[in-house]
Amino acid sequence: MNVLIVGSGGREHAIGWKISQSPLLKTLYFAPGNAGTTALGQNLPIAITDTEALITAAQQKKIDLVLVGPETALATGLVDALQNAGIPAFGPSRAAAEIETSKAFAKAFMQRHNIPTAAFACFEEEAAALQHLHTRPTLPVIKASGLAAGKGVLLPATMDEAETALHTLFTQRPNETIILEERLQGEEVSLLCFSDGYTLKTMPSAQDHKRLLDGDRGPNTGGMGAYAPAPVCSPEMVEQITQTILQPTLEGLRLEGRPFRGVLYAGLILTADGPKVLEFNARFGDPETQALLPLLQSDLLEIALACINGQLNNTPIQWRSESAVCIILATPGYPENPQTGQIIQGLAQVPPHIWAFHAGTRQRDGQFITAGGRVLGITARAPHLDEALHSAYAAISNISFPNMHYRKDIGQRALQETSSAYTNAGVDINAGNRAVQLMSQAVRATYTPAVLAGIGAFGGLFDAAVLQTMRHPVLVASTDGVGTKVKLAAATGRYASIGHDIVNHCIDDILVQGAEPLFFLDYFATARLQPEIVAEIVSGMAEACRQAGCVLLGGETAEMPGVYSSGEFDVAGTIVGCLEKDAILPRSDLQPGDLLIGIRSSGPHTNGYSLIRKIFAEAPLNEYLPELEQTLADALLAPHRSYLPLLRPLLHHPDRPIKALAHLTGGGFIENIPRILPPNLDARLRLGSWPIPPLFRLIQTRGSVAPAEMYRIFNMGIGMIAIVARTQTESVQAMLGEESWIIGELLPGNRRVILA
Repeated sequence: MNVLIVGSGGREHAIGWKISQSPLLKTLYFAPGNAGTTALGQNLPIAITDTEALITAAQQKKIDLVLVGPETALATGLVDALQNAGIPAFGPSRAAAEIETSKAFAKAFMQRHNIPTAAFACFEEEAAALQHLHTRPTLPVIKASGLAAGKGVLLPATMDEAETALHTLFTQRPNETIILEERLQGEEVSLLCFSDGYTLKTMPSAQDHKRLLDGDRGPNTGGMGAYAPAPVCSPEMVEQITQTILQPTLEGLRLEGRPFRGVLYAGLILTADGPKVLEFNARFGDPETQALLPLLQSDLLEIALACINGQLNNTPIQWRSESAVCIILATPGYPENPQTGQIIQGLAQVPPHIWAFHAGTRQRDGQFITAGGRVLGITARAPHLDEALHSAYAAISNISFPNMHYRKDIGQRALQETSSAYTNAGVDINAGNRAVQLMSQAVRATYTPAVLAGIGAFGGLFDAAVLQTMRHPVLVASTDGVGTKVKLAAATGRYASIGHDIVNHCIDDILVQGAEPLFFLDYFATARLQPEIVAEIVSGMAEACRQAGCVLLGGETAEMPGVYSSGEFDVAGTIVGCLEKDAILPRSDLQPGDLLIGIRSSGPHTNGYSLIRKIFAEAPLNEYLPELEQTLADALLAPHRSYLPLLRPLLHHPDRPIKALAHLTGGGFIENIPRILPPNLDARLRLGSWPIPPLFRLIQTRGSVAPAEMYRIFNMGIGMIAIVARTQTESVQAMLGEESWIIGELLPGNRRVILA
């Protein structure tokens, strides 16, 4: 058979992957397909809504069967047009697909056929909807009736948000019905079934993750990941849903002259009153398909033909007794403003037992390039869900593109279904063990022969024999925390940079005394452990340690429900370094006339984030800001810079030109410079002697922060200050190898900073 699959997403790649296994297949085509589908067949550059061109191509290629993936093509009546042209098509007619393409129709249909769903009201005018909104006892779910690529459902947290949501929908989608619906409570689950119009056969249950960020926060998306089967939906529950929802829906559609042939998707919520329908889809879900089809043992092509020919009742369907998970990798800015065109690295390193289903990809000069918001779906199958999750996340560690975003908590709800008494108290020992397992490889990559015992031991052992080569070794230690920057990391679901933050902050704190790091110990505490988040943070720490030649010796991962609120966590660490006693900074020969050299920062580092979060509380973090030439999230989550690689040659230089170093942390210029001054000297700072980065100007403008206060809170683009003799300034700046600025000088005084 010659088969054409219509669509270009991860769902269509997965369908094609499964169809390609059929002995009935001769040639496989995709329209338009993506960079991944070319490995399975031929891509045809035809839009999914170009019905005439699709029919022409099907006739020219002698297509025996068309499988329609996206809902947009179903809404245009592609299946009807293909069948009228004598071309068999798998998918519902335009009339049957209205169960998805019009939520207003679907709600009225369920009401007519007594199918359990949330109470609702439909509106064509904003004024009437607002009036109804203010008569409700609780906040509603607000839905656009038409197709919205999985993003047309809004869950306002306040009345103001609800009013804004209504205004936005009525403005952006004129002449469309808007639905206000009762907000139901319970676990959400997806149950899909094949149907030939009379018979239905269910697939394993699945659970999707619609929200962008971990903990089901952030905007709705097309789906950030899915797993199957969902433990929350037992076989008994599947039978109940089949009898009370799926079967009545198919019978009702047939009775109304809309027989449904294809895949019917029920998006459900398991309430205290039983399962209820949140929405119907008229096709395979995305990304549920990427998790479901690896579990299908039977021939998908045979099943599709049985649905078309009314023979589903005589077609056995077998599923694997395993678990599968799909984790979506998305571009920065998704879903509002996805940035594309980035090179995708590491796909060749994906193990053969892992499937990388392409979605928003294309090829350029032999490389894979991002071409959509959702880029890849990394899918793994294993006997148990935790094994599948481990395999999928391990595979993701090999893949990268700039600011790649993915959720770290896919499948966690399912894992929590298996609990112990200790877990019921809020502490998950298994999660802790899994976190150690995920982070261990990154931690051990920092080890040297000096490490005698590390991760997994009660205490780290570091061979102090390395100090024997020193004349008079002095140990230097420092402890610090990332602070409230962790809240920003949690809000954006981006955690690796705060691992860099804590290590580099501590390195810089001992660097100002002239020391180089020996080893680092981390501390991570949270209300509930999510192993992938811990592993991402610790992997960031390990990378920073490797770059500094420092050992990540060990640490503590603590789960403390009741101490931290849900979703909150803290990151801290301790570093131990060493130096020769006669090299301790600051030196004792600081004197009037010595100059201050400013070295650029990488951003606010880890300071001032309580104020920053307040200033940008309402700002969309993933919005691209032209004045910053990046998104606000990218600017605020830039890792704290380590100045060790830059300053190490100067600290070991025979002339020892650096007299003192000041790391600008909490307290900015006003508090940090005096920490290295003798009692008889002041530091005069020449304002305007270096360029202030746009981010700090934006903070000052939006927050209406007084200039003097900015220099007391922030580093203003200068992360490290070196004090040198006036005669050595030029040579020091040359040795730094990057742009630096003379920003001030020392003068007689009493340990103050003068802004001039």
